[in-house]
Amino acid sequence: MKHCTILLMLLVAFGASAQKFDLAKTPPMGWNSWNTFACNIDEKLIRETAEHMVSSGMRDAGYVYVNIDDCWHGERDSLGFIQPDPVRFPSGMKALADYVHSLGLKLGIYSDAGTKTCAGYPGSRGYEYQDALTYARWGIDYLKYDWCNTDSLNPAEAYKTMRDAIYAAGRPMVLSICEWGDNEPWRWGKEIGHLWRTTGDIHLCWDCELGFGTWSKWGVLNILDKQEGLRKYAGPGHWNDPDMLQVGNGLTAAQDRAHFSLWAMLAAPLMAGNDIRSMSDQTREILTNREVIAINQDELGIQCYRMLSEGQLQVFVKPLANNEVAILFLNRGDTALNLDFDWKKFTVNDGMTGRYHDFNQQTFKLRDLWEKAEAGTTAAPLKKMLPAHDVLMLRLTAM
Repeated sequence: MKHCTILLMLLVAFGASAQKFDLAKTPPMGWNSWNTFACNIDEKLIRETAEHMVSSGMRDAGYVYVNIDDCWHGERDSLGFIQPDPVRFPSGMKALADYVHSLGLKLGIYSDAGTKTCAGYPGSRGYEYQDALTYARWGIDYLKYDWCNTDSLNPAEAYKTMRDAIYAAGRPMVLSICEWGDNEPWRWGKEIGHLWRTTGDIHLCWDCELGFGTWSKWGVLNILDKQEGLRKYAGPGHWNDPDMLQVGNGLTAAQDRAHFSLWAMLAAPLMAGNDIRSMSDQTREILTNREVIAINQDELGIQCYRMLSEGQLQVFVKPLANNEVAILFLNRGDTALNLDFDWKKFTVNDGMTGRYHDFNQQTFKLRDLWEKAEAGTTAAPLKKMLPAHDVLMLRLTAM
């Protein structure tokens, strides 16, 4: 194993295949197995999920990555190369990748920078170059790289090692830095990976913290609040990642709609985490709302900022290409809110991008992205009843 690793490291030192792949120019979209299935995964599940991503319209809406999370691992062979669990994945990962690719999708996989994964399976520490080469041979397109059992490793250096290993392997792979935001990866992740987790894991709740002593899981609103101040680090090819979606896993319809809308405004990766094979029409319609997805996938790649926070109302603004703007009204409260918003009392004044719009000087048409209908203009105040835990999401186009 050591000889293989040394050889591959020498290849990198001499520049063999060491290139930065031009990936994730817009936030990656796909599905991940963890939120619903945890370790209960096998190749049948992955194949069926990929098939339903096509038949449900998710692929055509932009979801392309089918990502296998923790627990796929078997043992390392006598040379140190990782093998998939022969019971769960009897056909092997190469055959699975070929099948997923045949559907017009891409396959993602999971590993860990430590000696073991979070679930206790073999990690990549000391085997980075072998593992990256193995993934390339299998046809892997995306690597989620976790941070359990890392002892005193330097995170930037550990992730850089895997980045260089991927470069050496020569196959383009999105590298997802799953370091939970503990060491401010937004400050160093841009030159290493394509996205980085900004918080601990998302929990299936609207507003809560589930503590585990030294770490916590967080609800939708809790994670939203933790994105404050991070927008300047995001952009094409490098994204803040507030974790995977819980849409379709048990939140209310309003909460699902708000969750999806907020992640779109945050220019966050959109990784569905539900059972796509049995999702309701309501869940499918939320996940495949192309007008909301278009906000997330806007070519400028600008993350939203919070323009207003007043009681249970928050207003977020996301500058878009072609001088358009997305504005989201969020009711964080437990009761309905009578929205009465006078556009002429506010401006879009984004100091980070220099985008400025004065509604006294310029009138915009309003498009309601959930009603999928025109909603008047900024010439008149916006009046609407906003249900608890719900959103109004608008696209503004200059007249």
